[in-house]
This record gives sequence, structure tokens and C-alpha cells, in this order.
Amino acid sequence: MSAASPVEVEPTTTPDEITFLAKPWVTIVWNDPVNLMSYVTYVFQKYFGYDKAKAEKLMMEVHEDGRSVVSSGTREEMERDVQAMHEYGLWATMDRSE
Repeated sequence: MSAASPVEVEPTTTPDEITFLAKPWVTIVWNDPVNLMSYVTYVFQKYFGYDKAKAEKLMMEVHEDGRSVVSSGTREEMERDVQAMHEYGLWATMDRSE
């Protein structure tokens, strides 16, 4: 008679962990004293492909609120977007979506 083989149990993920892992990342552009509003609008149109109305809306959020979430996606995508904003001379960070 052979011995019963041990049963492998996959670790469970709690609902809180699933929610945390499922949250996308966001790119935040911050207001700065250097860049013109027209330039920020141009960058949003050029890099993200936003139409003029959306680019101006996001630019006004940056100007009036001090920040704006300009894109969301995977961590790797947001790292790329933040790097691009830095290359354009804008202040940007990434964070988990709320």
C-alpha cells in the first residue's frame, strides 16, 4: 500500500490584497513656475495624443489645483510616462490610483 501524497495548497489572496494589486498606477503632473501653460498643453497633445480640449482641461487642473492625473495604467507604463514628462521638462510623479 502506498502512502498518500501530500496535497499542495495554493496560498490564498485576501480581498484587500486583490484590491491593492488590481489598482492601476497613475501619472501625476505637478505645477511648476517655469513652463508656460501653452507648452504644457502642447506636451499633453504631443505625448499622450489628447485633443486640444482635453489637453487644456488637464493643463488647467495643473495650473489651478497644483496637480493633475494625466494617465493611468500598469506600473511600467506609468514609469515610461513619468520619464517622458521629465524629458519634456515637466514635474511628474507616479502613484497608486485611489
